Formats: sequence, C-alpha cells, structure tokens
Amino acid sequence: MYYSITGKVIHYEEGKIVLENNGIGYELGVSANTLSAFAKRGEVITVYTYLKVSDDCISLYGFYSKEEKAMFINLISVSGVGPKIALQILSGIDLQRLAICIVNGDAKTLSKVKGIGKKTAERIILELKEKIADIGQGEDDSFFGLVGAETSKDDIVNDAVLALVSLGISKTDAVKAVAIARQSSDKLETIITAALRSFDR
Repeated sequence: MYYSITGKVIHYEEGKIVLENNGIGYELGVSANTLSAFAKRGEVITVYTYLKVSDDCISLYGFYSKEEKAMFINLISVSGVGPKIALQILSGIDLQRLAICIVNGDAKTLSKVKGIGKKTAERIILELKEKIADIGQGEDDSFFGLVGAETSKDDIVNDAVLALVSLGISKTDAVKAVAIARQSSDKLETIITAALRSFDR
C-alpha cells in the first residue's frame, strides 16, 4: 500500500523514526543501519516502506534502500522470523554479508547476530538460499544489488568476474565468488585464484 514516504524527521530513537508528511507523523520501525542513515532532526528524507497488518495491530516499517526492504520481506517470509527479529538481523550484519551468508550456507556467521540462534540461522538459509541466489541474476550483474555502487566501479572486481566468465562460469556464480574473495585481497590474481578454489569445495 505504501511504497515510500518522503517527509521531515521529527523524532528518532532506537528502533524507530517519525516522519512528518503533510501534517501527519508516520512512526516507522527501522533497523540500526536505517536509523544511522536518517537520524537527523529536521532533515527531509525518502524512506522505502512496508506495511504489516496482523489481527491485533498495523505496523509500518522503513528502510534506507530498496535492497534492505527486499531483504526484510524475504526474512519475514521465513517460518518463525517476524519483523522484530528481521530488524535485529538487518541491524547486526550488513546486507552484502547477509546475502553472501545465506547463499553460501554460512550458518556460523549468521548465528553470531544478536538474537539469532543456530536453528534460526539454518532455517533462514534453508528457506532463502535459492531465492536470494536467483535475485543475483538481474541485468546489472550486481549480486542482489549489494555488490552495487562501490564494487561495480571496482576495476579489479569487474576484471575478475570477466576472467571467471571466460572460463565458463556463470555471471551470477562469478559475482558471488569474487565478492567473497575481494574481502580478503586487493590483487587481481589472488582474487581469481581464491574464487576458482571456492568452486572446488
């Protein structure tokens, strides 16, 4: 119903911000990342929104990016994961790392997020792994839009992806492998080698 709201920040505190638009104050549940991006009184901002309707309440949630909103929707589709837990997850790990953890089945890293146990992490991976991986097949070749603005302009990343694709590896798999390898090295040869080794596991 509400795709986004543009308004002035009139209040913020842990877990929420209030936006004023045309005399109406909208209270939005937010992650720590969204709060840090928008917590400045008087600033006019645009927040992507999601309306959650249940038997006992109607809640509105806000996100600094379309990617964060999409991940939130995916998370709350998992059995046992409600909006509160989803916001905890989004507050405890950045989007790129979260997507990579899910796609690679890294329950150990995911379970380190506050409030997320091993069983919940494993359930998230089980239910979202294929869905999150499929999202990486967009035209922009930016794994879930999360390798995004910075890495898409990174010549090393682009060259490494092209090298893997030339070896017959799909663009989706190449981008995911390079995104992980890039975190530990700035050298093209090392990134390509590490990415290739990840396919042999």
